Amino acid sequence: MSDTVLSTLAFTGVPPRIALVGNPNCGKTALFNALTGARQKVANYPGVTVERKIGEFLSPAGTRVQLVDLPGTYSLRARSPDEEVTRDVVLGRFQHEAPPDVMVCVADATNLRLHLRLVLELKKLGRPIILALNMMDVAEARGCRVDAAALSAALGVPVVPTVAIKRTGVVGLLDQIDRSMIAMTATLPPSPGTSSCGWSEPSALDLRAYHQEVETILAAALRDAGRPSLATRRIDAALLHPAIGLPFLFLVLFLMFQAVFAWAAVPMDMIDKGLGWIQAVAGAVLPDGLLKSLLTDGIIAGVGSVVIFLPQILVLFFFILMLESTGYMARAAFLLDRLMGGVGLHGRAFIPLLSSFACAVPGIMAARTIENRADRLATIMIAPLMTCSARLPVYTLIIAAFVPDRTVAGGMIGLQGLVMFTLYAAGILSALAAAFVLKRTIFKGAREPLLMELPSYRLPSPRDILLGLLERARIFLARAGTVIFSIMILLWFLGSFPAAPDGATGPAIDYSFAGMLGHALAPLLAPIGFTWQIAIALVPGMAAREVAVAALGTVYALSETGDALSGSLAGVLAADWSLPTALSLLAWFVFAPQCVSTLSVVKRETNSWFWMLVMIVYMTALAYGAAFVTFHLSSALLGG
Repeated sequence: MSDTVLSTLAFTGVPPRIALVGNPNCGKTALFNALTGARQKVANYPGVTVERKIGEFLSPAGTRVQLVDLPGTYSLRARSPDEEVTRDVVLGRFQHEAPPDVMVCVADATNLRLHLRLVLELKKLGRPIILALNMMDVAEARGCRVDAAALSAALGVPVVPTVAIKRTGVVGLLDQIDRSMIAMTATLPPSPGTSSCGWSEPSALDLRAYHQEVETILAAALRDAGRPSLATRRIDAALLHPAIGLPFLFLVLFLMFQAVFAWAAVPMDMIDKGLGWIQAVAGAVLPDGLLKSLLTDGIIAGVGSVVIFLPQILVLFFFILMLESTGYMARAAFLLDRLMGGVGLHGRAFIPLLSSFACAVPGIMAARTIENRADRLATIMIAPLMTCSARLPVYTLIIAAFVPDRTVAGGMIGLQGLVMFTLYAAGILSALAAAFVLKRTIFKGAREPLLMELPSYRLPSPRDILLGLLERARIFLARAGTVIFSIMILLWFLGSFPAAPDGATGPAIDYSFAGMLGHALAPLLAPIGFTWQIAIALVPGMAAREVAVAALGTVYALSETGDALSGSLAGVLAADWSLPTALSLLAWFVFAPQCVSTLSVVKRETNSWFWMLVMIVYMTALAYGAAFVTFHLSSALLGG
């Protein structure tokens, strides 16, 4: 084995780069997880906001290899912005980023006819290619027999059967990666931002030629096409039925929001008690002074009030990952196509909107899969109305303070979970209403039909689910440890200085910079029932909405109310706020003006300051209007 060649490829200190390319739903993510394990990170492509996963692994020869998981694409023709990124990466069009040294084209072995055209396009680039025939176990179970050797001879590229969900299912691929790198000429990689291939977009004649070549290759290599999955057909007969499909989908979403409370209760209680113990110990050990106040009132009270919601966020992501990995996500888009068509949206908009339940940033980026620009812009403008996980701490805090922890409907439904579902439903209905208006005014145009592949149902891989949850936990905790930590220190400083003058009455925070700001904003927010403490919390909440909870924790810890903070923050709010104020704040956060990250992504995705400013104005107006109506209506109904 020529280790010299492998060393030459990476002599600059940069490991050889391999790109995973393939159609959507071909198992790329599972293969990426199988190769890299936990050694992966999420980043953005240079100059664009599409996320990419980058990981590393050691080849059998001991070489450190960088692996890039590219967005799924059916062709290098790139009909959507998402597909444009994949095309530009493999062509080496990104500045300061060389094209991949080797491309691993991942194909679903059960559906080769659909996948081979992309392989033929990639082959014309003149760069080393390995075809990974993924899901071979599923293909064999259906009686599909592919002659890998004959397929390799017909294509002129190495072909390796893989089963990404099994530990031993990628051994052959790893060996072939070493062989492919050794076979490469020991020359410097192409300069960043340049392309070594003379690719041009296929014409209609080229496409017909590709189709004919695919049929010729299949005739030589496909010994038995097998049969469609009987289980998938039977399940779809029920879950896609006009009378059953939508009610079942809504039931799944309802159970998801119930689980956010029920499943997370025990770990949240453990974290709460742990933080309370840490705060008590710090308060007992440290002498009175600025350091004690910073640690107990600023860092622990602020950051801790956000960290406590990690279990709920993981429960939410668990359901989203399960929907994606089982193949049900595509069915949900299919089921909602008619409903979304009623307000003018494309069926593909469902996936960006569902992704926005986790965070509006990836949801907006997922809109790149929508080919029509008007449909894409409409989806981007309403995606933030979906209730993202950053709102979850705010909702949970207020619900825990004001909604009794009891069941309804004969003990089958938790009241707190029902309120949470109502808030999520309010976001969804608001988004559909906004889309209805946008598609009949600003974004007029004919609605395109939904064309998408429905993958076979699969059992989710526990390893992939676990890796996804660990990645989301890491991102959340990193945010708590950086953004929220920094803001809480700043807020503590603003809430502690200048100190109250001698003989002053009232909370010391009233005389601080933060108190001055809160009281200055109070008249503007008084018509919607917000207190000056809420006004303070909304300002840092513009950086990240969950920071509003941390800010409330710090503000009340620095106030006279905070001196008696022996229980949870929810208990303090229940004693200090009226119910109309709490309901008004919930209404505000249904439409809450977006965080800085979301607004910056909107600007970059639309390549315009205009649409970002439109989002700020219309969502702020909706938030204030909804809070105003909610506060005054609830005050009237509750007798003041």
